[in-house]
Amino acid sequence: MTKLRLAIVGAGPAGIYAADILLKAERKFDVSIDLFDHLPAPYGLVRYGVAPDHPRIKGIITALRDVLDRGDIRIFGNVRFGEDITLDDLKKHYNAVIFATGAIKDADLDIPGIDAVGSYGAADFVSWYDGHPDFPREWPLDAASVAVVGVGNVALDVARVLAKHAEDLLVTEIPANVQAGLEASPITDVHVFGRRGPAQVKFTPLELRELGELRDVDMVVYDEDFDYDEASKAAIASNKQVMVIDRVLQSWRQRPSVNNAGGEASRRLHLHFYAKPVEVKTDDTGRASAIVYERTKPDGEGGVVGTGELREVPVQQVYRAVGYFGSPLKGVPFDKRHGVIPNHEGQVLHKDSNERVPGVYATGWIKRGPVGLIGHTKSDAMETVRHLINDQGSWWTPEDPSEAAIPALLAERGVAWTDLDGWHRLDEHEIALGAAADRARIKVVDRDEMVRVSRGE
Repeated sequence: MTKLRLAIVGAGPAGIYAADILLKAERKFDVSIDLFDHLPAPYGLVRYGVAPDHPRIKGIITALRDVLDRGDIRIFGNVRFGEDITLDDLKKHYNAVIFATGAIKDADLDIPGIDAVGSYGAADFVSWYDGHPDFPREWPLDAASVAVVGVGNVALDVARVLAKHAEDLLVTEIPANVQAGLEASPITDVHVFGRRGPAQVKFTPLELRELGELRDVDMVVYDEDFDYDEASKAAIASNKQVMVIDRVLQSWRQRPSVNNAGGEASRRLHLHFYAKPVEVKTDDTGRASAIVYERTKPDGEGGVVGTGELREVPVQQVYRAVGYFGSPLKGVPFDKRHGVIPNHEGQVLHKDSNERVPGVYATGWIKRGPVGLIGHTKSDAMETVRHLINDQGSWWTPEDPSEAAIPALLAERGVAWTDLDGWHRLDEHEIALGAAADRARIKVVDRDEMVRVSRGE
């Protein structure tokens, strides 16, 4: 029987789903899968991109763990593609590769002043508060008033973490350095800006509801944003999710904090709709001092047009949460405009000719861009795997497909890789750290320490 040796680069949900789907698929060949990741621990954005106070979403880890714990997928963590292992290496030892590397960089926001001191990408902040080992331990939480640009789930995550009192995060797996940083924050006001109206937001009702449940934080909305046009009314009437979002926002309009009138909390979270940021103003030192936005209005078709009216809100920090962007991989075609690997339904294409690249596939956000929830990743992987199975005639012919080849190669290069047993050791270590502090888990942040614990050194 034909043997398929498959490499998957990226051990987040996209890569794990692809491996699971292939192993369960009807096929006329045996499958052996090796999963590579540049991080010492698996699960990608579920571990390093979901806010720590979202245990329901992190429950997806349980399903992913069940897949890995079957033992029919090998993991090589702490292995950097393009450095520790290359595409040429994969061709020597595998029949094909699926890239599932996701998108972790911030999309650009092209307005004057966006590069000011105190202006950040939301993805970097998320990586900090999630304890990503490749980001600094400290974050400059030194602003009383902060702007968050965007109305997607990431924007609300960032706004919620900034506004939430640090002691309320102790029930989560928040790293110790992050809790200490948030504890010292002088923040009083978080302003969220979206250029369209309440009926056109990208966040989910669950994310919105969670904002209203924050202790000692007033939700501030503005009556002028709720003079709906017919397109907004139609969206509310026809879409259950939009209807629920409107219901939540309307309930907040009944609170005393509406229009900044008399809330009693020590912190406030403001939602500004029909507000298109156009400039970040700076002080004499080059630090962000205010955000300027243009008031927009509905265009009658679900979009907006500018009114020419400019407004200004004093802030000392700005976080842009306008989307994620993929990163290029050495030797792999890349679409710089869209931040994805060019592909047809997961079959990777040469950037210039649009011809297929034999043996190379993509799935997840590096395939389709950073859209959709984690659940969409499963159907995405099914599409890619279907083509992989049908493309058997164009797989690579490896020189040495033996399972011993990769550990030998990594050892020869001095790579301190981590495996599934190592992840179990790290997982147990973090849970033990949490138990000592009467918490569920305390995440290890330092990469070297993660590797030492994983390797039992």
